Order: sequence, then structure tokens, then C-alpha cells
Amino acid sequence: MPTPTLDEAQIREAAYLLWLDEGQPMGRDQEHWLKAIDALSPAKPKAKPARKAATKPRAAKAKTSTKSPAEAKAKNPRKPRAKAAKTSE
Repeated sequence: MPTPTLDEAQIREAAYLLWLDEGQPMGRDQEHWLKAIDALSPAKPKAKPARKAATKPRAAKAKTSTKSPAEAKAKNPRKPRAKAAKTSE
């Protein structure tokens, strides 16, 4: 597909408008010209990032316990807290 060529008059006008927008600074004509070309040029498509090799998803670990929560609690009962000794004064 051929790329459209930019007309010098279009570039000149765009550069002039950039120059006006920036407050008419002296000595930056080439910078404005290049910015005008960039602004008028169609955007280039971005390169696609390299794809990673496909990997298999990891299988989730299945729970092997068939005990109910009550059964699990009965097997591992909590230890009672140690009572603080009362001091007599």
C-alpha cells in the first residue's frame, strides 16, 4: 500500500501554527518543521510484543480430606489455657 506524500504547503502551515502556539520563538524553525511532519504523518502501527510459548495451566490440588469439620475438630482439640496463679497478699 503506497504511503501518502505530504504536501509542502501543508507542512509549512502546520509548522507555522506550531510556531504561533509556542509564542513565536526565534531559531526553532527546523524543530517546528519536523514536529509538523510528525503531526501530519499517519500513525505507524506498533510492533506486536513477542508471544510467550504456550504452557499448560497447572491443575489445582484436590482436597484429600473427607472428614467433616466436626470430625477434624474432635481429632485436634484445643488445649485449655493455663490459669494464672492467684497471689495472696
